[in-house]
Amino acid sequence: MAMTVHRRLTAICAAALAICAVLAAGSPARAQDKDTYTKEEILDKARTFFGDTTQGLARAIEKAFAEQGKPNGYITGEEASGAIGVGLRYGVGELFLKRNNTRKAYWQGPSVGFDIGGNASKVFTLVYNLQDPEKLYQRFPGVEGSLYVVAGVGLNYLKSNNIVLAPIRTGVGLRAGASVGYLHYTKEKSWVPF
Repeated sequence: MAMTVHRRLTAICAAALAICAVLAAGSPARAQDKDTYTKEEILDKARTFFGDTTQGLARAIEKAFAEQGKPNGYITGEEASGAIGVGLRYGVGELFLKRNNTRKAYWQGPSVGFDIGGNASKVFTLVYNLQDPEKLYQRFPGVEGSLYVVAGVGLNYLKSNNIVLAPIRTGVGLRAGASVGYLHYTKEKSWVPF
């Protein structure tokens, strides 16, 4: 009788430990979900920012989620760019992190390549792996030739260390070609793109 009770208590303790292990393993995911945006939240933010959600915008956001996962922030802003072989891009916006206050951000950068034209765009940038807002203020290299365009909406990726930015652009103008360059994010406006 004592042996049967001991076995049952051992089985109950083992089951309780297994349940605790499953719950503990699920905790980081839940904490991470609190720090990131869902696809529905981002679509809603983009709809508010752009005034409407086009099929192209929704597809660009779906592509970013499929390739990068859930962002922990986003930047809304406007930019202007132009190029004749050598290009320049200037922008201004606001950074929103799920767990922090908003911050103003400026960006500027050069590009070089087979690129011609100019455009003005509204930009909605998904931000991945940015825990400290101060780390936004650096250079992010990118290749504009990797641009994903559907229905007038463009998407490309910029990466520095573990931080990934996915600018989604829609606007007016005519620009064609491929180029390499970087965007330098700063706290204050600068006309010097380097």
